[in-house]
Amino acid sequence: MSDIIKLLPDSVANQIAAGEVIQRPASVVKELTENAVDAGATEISVVIRDAGRTLVQVIDNGCGMSETDARLSFERHATSKISSADDLFIITTKGFRGEALASIAAVSMTELRTRREEDEAGTLVEINNSRVTRQEPCSCAAGSVFSVRNLFYNVPARRKFLKSDTTEFRHIITEFQRVALAHPEIRFNLTHNDQEIYRLPAGNHRQRIAGLFGKHYNQNLVSVETSTSIVTVSGFAGKPENARRSAGEQFFFVNNRFIRHPYLHRAVLEAYQGLLPPDTLPAYFIYMTADPATIDVNIHPTKTEVKFEDERSVWQIMLASVREALGRFNVVPSIDFGPEGAVEIPVIMGKTPPPPLPQIEVDHTFNPFEGTEYQRPETKWKWDAERYLPRDWESLFTITARSGNKSESESGDDMSTGQSADSGQATGQRRFFQVKNRYIMCPVISGIMMIDQRRAHERVLYEKYLTSLGDGPKPAQVSLFPVEAELNPGDMVIIEEIGDQLRMLGFEIKAGKNGRVTITGHPAASRNANPLSMLETIIAEYKHSMGDPAIGARERIALSMARASAIQYGTPLTHTEMEELFDMLFACALPNYSPSGKTVMNIITLEELDRRFS
Repeated sequence: MSDIIKLLPDSVANQIAAGEVIQRPASVVKELTENAVDAGATEISVVIRDAGRTLVQVIDNGCGMSETDARLSFERHATSKISSADDLFIITTKGFRGEALASIAAVSMTELRTRREEDEAGTLVEINNSRVTRQEPCSCAAGSVFSVRNLFYNVPARRKFLKSDTTEFRHIITEFQRVALAHPEIRFNLTHNDQEIYRLPAGNHRQRIAGLFGKHYNQNLVSVETSTSIVTVSGFAGKPENARRSAGEQFFFVNNRFIRHPYLHRAVLEAYQGLLPPDTLPAYFIYMTADPATIDVNIHPTKTEVKFEDERSVWQIMLASVREALGRFNVVPSIDFGPEGAVEIPVIMGKTPPPPLPQIEVDHTFNPFEGTEYQRPETKWKWDAERYLPRDWESLFTITARSGNKSESESGDDMSTGQSADSGQATGQRRFFQVKNRYIMCPVISGIMMIDQRRAHERVLYEKYLTSLGDGPKPAQVSLFPVEAELNPGDMVIIEEIGDQLRMLGFEIKAGKNGRVTITGHPAASRNANPLSMLETIIAEYKHSMGDPAIGARERIALSMARASAIQYGTPLTHTEMEELFDMLFACALPNYSPSGKTVMNIITLEELDRRFS
């Protein structure tokens, strides 16, 4: 029997490695920008075409490479970052495995132009499918220019599974933001299809956050500063009132390297306990500095996961740091002892004699019973001496019928906190009560039905908007005063992606320069009177629902719109509104569950009520 074990060709091995390192165009942006940072660049420009399918170009003014280094950089496990196994435990650079350039060259047409400052001529290297097709001297500026064209051209299966251009470009923006946030001292530029997306000057961390996510972030952040022998924590935490449902503005950095760490994420959420609205996440930008020997970054091909030597202590430090920052800036509620009504206590000096005590005058001759005659108060009821009961006592328990024009509050029935004059109408009509302006209660044959008003309205609106997306544009409520806002490029990409669907639902949005948008109209049927708040909620909900592959684009937009427009908890409803919502809910195809799969209604049976009184 012949031997069956054989070595794979380098081109095949590189493509296998590319499957782990290069998953989409955003992975190319990440690897090349991190290499530019390690090269000591002070300015990095990223040029994208067709969301990275056609071109990903990274230009830096770093140290550059010699002719030999330029050729060797595309070999597997070729790196300048480490030289021995001991270096793995003191890693301070970003890329060190030596797999990135080899993996990129295996699935694209790659060109490198590079020159060192001391060299007169640069070097041009072209590689297609792991094969060097050209290497020659060239004229170029000091630094490096990597041009990656036709990504996955030789792997059609991988290229077929790429998402839409808007989705892929959104991933590119995410990777760009992570590198730019870690290095505010470097100037970054991002251009997509000849349109400038970001131009970030060098500055500090707060300026870089404002440049990436908008100037309004300056007022929404509190500083976090803690220094210990284990780890130094700095950065910013968002105020609770600005928390969003979607993840995406939560960043951890260790030694200027972006990481994902669910364990530390729970520590941050623990610090916000009792401060956040339900199902929301705060924004945070946390920078940690630790001894490289106490962390392991070599546990994942993309190097976004790390292990701390003492994770429990880091967790406690993170919790205390964020909680202390929230308390220091009065984000945590505190007892306010105001001066109103306070007793004014004078300051007594050391040798000042105390003031005399107040004198009280007492009239010892006063007789409270003089000149008055005690009279027994008249009773309303005449007593029946035989039964020791007031006569006509039966009238105390007689319930008079309410007239049609008598309000619920006048009849003494205040079971509902949100009912108005039409809530207690003539007998025979269905009765609805609101509990805590959150639940709607209605008697049914089997007991009492309780309906969550917000989830019920979400179900109604979801099916309505889902139908509307296929029936043509809906009328818009034109704003007398158009609302202007500044959105970050990631949100602008979403607006462009779902712009047609938003217009069909009734939105009228005009996009300007530098992320400026003007909202001139919003859906007329929406209960949300603030179009900007509605649009921000739609964007946040759209991001939140993107992680569920079972939800299509059309359903995702309808779900986002329904959540943005639904009745909020705490909204009082009239009897007519509750009855209308009840009828619309049971006209839906799936009235029992909200669009996200949560229970809308529950019935407390008569048997359960009887058990409570047994």
